[in-house]
Amino acid sequence: MPAEPGLLSARLALGWLIGGEWRFHPARFVTTAVAIAVGVALGFAVHLVNGSALASFDGAVRGVNGAAELSVGATSTLGTDEELYPRVARAAGVADASPVVRLDARIGKARLTLLGLDVIRAGAVTPSLTGLPPRGPDAGSDVVFDETSLFLSRAAFVQMRVAVGARVDVTANGRTVPLRIAGTLPAADAEADIGVMDIAAAQWRFGRLGKIDRIDLALSDRQIAEASLAKLLPDDAILSTAEARGAQGSALSHAYRVNLDMLALVALLTGGFLVYSAQSLSVARRQRAFALLRTLGMPRGGVVAAVVVEGLVIGIVGAVAGLAIGYGLARAALHWFGGDLGAGYFDGGTSRVVFQPMAAAGFFALGLLAAVLGSAIPARSAARAKPAAALKNAGDVLDPRRSVPWWPAVVLLMVGGGAALLPAVGGIPLFGFAGMALMLAGGVAGVPWFARTLLGPLARRTRGSIPVLLAVRHLHGAPGQAATALCGIVASTALMIAMATMVTSFRGAVDTWLGQVLSADLYLRTTTGASFDPATRARLATTPGVERLAFSRQLPLTVAADRPPISLIARPERDGRDPLLVLIDRAPPLPADALPVWVSEPAQRLYGWDPGETIALPIAGRTRFTVAGVWRDYGRQGGAVLIDEADYERLTGDTGRDEASAMLTRGSDAVAVSEAMTARLPETLRGQVEVTQPATLRRFALTLFDRSFAVTYLLEAVAILVGLAGVAATMSAQTIAREREFGMLRHLGLTRGQLGQMLATEGAMVGLTGALAGVGLGLLLAQVLIHVINPQSFNWTMTTQVPIGTLLGVAAALTGAAAATAVLAGRRATARDAVQSVREDW
Repeated sequence: MPAEPGLLSARLALGWLIGGEWRFHPARFVTTAVAIAVGVALGFAVHLVNGSALASFDGAVRGVNGAAELSVGATSTLGTDEELYPRVARAAGVADASPVVRLDARIGKARLTLLGLDVIRAGAVTPSLTGLPPRGPDAGSDVVFDETSLFLSRAAFVQMRVAVGARVDVTANGRTVPLRIAGTLPAADAEADIGVMDIAAAQWRFGRLGKIDRIDLALSDRQIAEASLAKLLPDDAILSTAEARGAQGSALSHAYRVNLDMLALVALLTGGFLVYSAQSLSVARRQRAFALLRTLGMPRGGVVAAVVVEGLVIGIVGAVAGLAIGYGLARAALHWFGGDLGAGYFDGGTSRVVFQPMAAAGFFALGLLAAVLGSAIPARSAARAKPAAALKNAGDVLDPRRSVPWWPAVVLLMVGGGAALLPAVGGIPLFGFAGMALMLAGGVAGVPWFARTLLGPLARRTRGSIPVLLAVRHLHGAPGQAATALCGIVASTALMIAMATMVTSFRGAVDTWLGQVLSADLYLRTTTGASFDPATRARLATTPGVERLAFSRQLPLTVAADRPPISLIARPERDGRDPLLVLIDRAPPLPADALPVWVSEPAQRLYGWDPGETIALPIAGRTRFTVAGVWRDYGRQGGAVLIDEADYERLTGDTGRDEASAMLTRGSDAVAVSEAMTARLPETLRGQVEVTQPATLRRFALTLFDRSFAVTYLLEAVAILVGLAGVAATMSAQTIAREREFGMLRHLGLTRGQLGQMLATEGAMVGLTGALAGVGLGLLLAQVLIHVINPQSFNWTMTTQVPIGTLLGVAAALTGAAAATAVLAGRRATARDAVQSVREDW
């Protein structure tokens, strides 16, 4: 018996089969390639933006820290005693040490980091932070020691538009000091906005006598240095490496970036479903052609190869185009939104696109994989078909009397739900995303059963409009074709509804929380380290129209070297009855000698601080507090702790306050009172205090929220467009492929108008079924996003709020698009004469 011919001998037939398909159906090829291109472009663009922003941020961190091998840093902006410096400098393993004072400063409206350095020590430890004065016969060699000299980085020069020799007023720590720009910092990182002056002058002129913020170290033996320093450091200082500083800077945005990457891949996943849908229809339409070639000697592998090669070309074209579009999108996103895409993680930084070859190769491979897998599944189905049966078959191979299995969908949904409940890996909800993927696959696998179940009662009807009855019987009797048409619709709709529900729930929770915490009539906040001293607070409290004034202090507190600082808030607490504290958990009554602390929900989830637990915070050494409660806070992702202002002042001796909330007497004009309060401020403080009404703060917060989710909104729009494109392509291809069926119906007496009505009904039913399945599956996926991925990523919890308007709009759009596309394609399919349409059956 002769051996089955190989693929090599069948290459001519394969070329004819593939080339003919592309020539006669170019729209299908273009649509699927565009779907892959969109997914690759979004994923690659988001990844490039994230990588470029991190590179820029890392450069800025290196610029401010001077790339020291090791640093000893204060745990708060209150600093640490300068007497620590000589002890650290003499520690074993330390070759040299450079003390640093660090201040947030402002020159005009431009903000920068002001560093006070010992120039001699910094030259040996962090030479990139040492200033270079201009050269010339009139240039003195002692300018770097002048107490009025200020050296700026290139980025600071560009931001402030000043020249060497100019005199500027520098505001920091509540003081304004005139300085002269004496030179540049040529070795500083180009991304860093920094200024450098003599450390003694910085301590004296900006009110930091006796305090330093950091000690940069050069080491002779790192292992010995770390061991010796760990023994001598006080509780208000912490040892930090360059790696820890980088991790600390990127930790807050890490989950945000991973979530964006995952959500961007949603479009690529949807594109893969669209490829599957289009290729399945193409295979069904060419079933007889494949069967004929099999009869003539083509091996089964030839059928698989033909469809997979089509998918391979679609993937290559789509992935290459997607990489090019993604690079352009990344450039545009960095220009318009910044490196954090509007989320505020890298505020004030500028970023350039950093091309990443490995990422490009990875997204190219993902695009290729999505297209090939979307083609391989229908290819295997076509190859398994018996040639004799396939030559006779012209429709769905499933007997309409057979039940459609439902158990694969249930198994996938249950496994996905179980996976979503597993804990995060390294702070990233990998199992949550894996569970969503499995649940999405389960939802798509259950589409045939859902369509058959939904249409079953209608199919049993024997009376009614003939076109409507025909449409119902066709969809009920061919669930495979319906499932193919619905696959892409359900996938894109479910993912879009899931994202929309998550964003709606999150925004609603933030809006409600803002209404609870913004209960005062006016809010005051200092800038650039300024503070309200006791005398100023007393004057403000007597302002006419002010009924009650509450002051607070807020400063960053470093608990772990590789984690972002938490916010330490001190204000009158009143035993947990403060209306600004939205408590979600409370401890039993505390012992009389316990120091109470209230922790935010993110702090509880990050550090495991539960009510009733005793924790140690680096305040006045290592003070032990008892957690009195947990409060909801959507404003500080890194966590926050609140202590009573009396305890704070007793422990730290700090009498300054930087925020205030004012309740006004009934009938008082907020604008007039704010002007009166500003007038009562010391003249040196007036330019450093912002007075805001709650409506403005609320509007600003929600605007920032919308900016943070701008990319999510874009992904939702893309999901809708891809879904609608999938509806159009699928319904069009299915309708055109049924030309012989329409010819037969015309012979049986149906008019073109009745055929149009039948197709419109079919399209509307397919769209509505897809919308119902997609909405149901999307609401299920939303629960994973809201109750698993969001808490594991951002440490916030919320309740589900369903966007009813979005659900109705999506259902209407899909139903209308499917009906309109089916009618338009039906006009083309019924344009030929009825006799010509069935000529193959003569």
